[in-house]
Amino acid sequence: MLSACGLLADQPDETAGWSANKLYSEAKDALDGADYTRAVKLYEKLESRYPFGRYAQQAQIDTAYANYKDGETAAALAAVDRFIQLHPNHANIDYAYYLKGLINFNDNLGWLGRFSGQDLSERDPKAARAAFDAFNTLVTQYPDSKYTPDARARMQYIVNSLAEHEVHAARYYFRRGAYLAAANRAQQSLKDYDGAPANEEALYIMVRSYDLLGLNDLRDDAARVLEKNYPNSDFIKYGERRKDKSWWQLF
Repeated sequence: MLSACGLLADQPDETAGWSANKLYSEAKDALDGADYTRAVKLYEKLESRYPFGRYAQQAQIDTAYANYKDGETAAALAAVDRFIQLHPNHANIDYAYYLKGLINFNDNLGWLGRFSGQDLSERDPKAARAAFDAFNTLVTQYPDSKYTPDARARMQYIVNSLAEHEVHAARYYFRRGAYLAAANRAQQSLKDYDGAPANEEALYIMVRSYDLLGLNDLRDDAARVLEKNYPNSDFIKYGERRKDKSWWQLF
């Protein structure tokens, strides 16, 4: 065993003597071939050996992408944050913010989260807010970027999911008889996420909660707003939403 380990340790580095161009070309081939682990290793060698060239800058952002594709969220975020900090005026800085938003946007519970049908609103909203901030920086500072239209669409999705997150909490409190807490969380969704689809249910929770609390004036006000904004609401007709497909099944 010790002999075998010694032989492995003595194996020469195949990249020794490679130029910056050669390292970048091999790393790019690995990236294009979905060999993300090899791509990251080659990009790291490139940056350490040739830290001041143009290839090193591109290697930093490509490392972030390779880690993202490999499911290494923490490493991807560290790499993209480093790129943004070191190269705030880089020609591809808009892509860096877009990538940062994507990394956070797709941060979930792993493969189980992807295949279980769980939507973003049922998860910890921290990553969703971080994604929103990155996309918001992109659309605000680089409105003409080719990544901006998609970022805007994802921002709306995130707003909807955060509103739904508040309604999840309101629904939880309502089912446990904490009607004042339920009404307050539902009202928070209306306040912070105007126009989000989840606000239909938020208003219904407010109607039911105020009714059970004996707050008839507040109940009637919420009912009027619900009927005015959602005249064909399933909640008014059936006391629940009856839809074949949820709003969040977009991405």
